[in-house]
Amino acid sequence: MAKLVHSMIRVADEQRSVDWYGKAFGLKVVDRIAFPDFTLVYLAAETGGFELELTINNGRTEYNLGDGYGHLAVVVDDIDAEYARFTAEGMTVGKLVDFKNGDTPVARFFFATDPDGYKIEVIQRGGRFQ
Repeated sequence: MAKLVHSMIRVADEQRSVDWYGKAFGLKVVDRIAFPDFTLVYLAAETGGFELELTINNGRTEYNLGDGYGHLAVVVDDIDAEYARFTAEGMTVGKLVDFKNGDTPVARFFFATDPDGYKIEVIQRGGRFQ
C-alpha cells in the first residue's frame, strides 16, 4: 500500500518561504539537505506525517508557475479565525467561500498566496476534510 509523504514546490528564497509557512501554518524545518546546485528543505507540522518539500535551486530568483499547477490544501479548526489572522498579518488572501453543490455544502475555504505565488487552500475541518 502506498503512503503519500510529501509534495514539492520550488521557491526562490529559502528563509522567506520557511518564515511564511511557519507563520501561516506552524510548519517547522524537520530536515535540510544541501547539494552543490540545490537545497531541499522539509517542513512539517507537529501533527501529521505529511511534509512540504521546498526546493531551492542555486542561482534562481524566480519561477514561472505556468498553467499546470493546482494547489496545496490544509484544514483548520476555525476558518473564520484563520481568515482574520491571515488578513491581520497582511498575507495575501482571497475571499472566504461557502462552496456548495446545489444546496449541499461542500466546504468553507479561502486561498492564501505564498511569497512565490503558490495558492494554498485553507479549508474548514469537517465532512470529508478531516
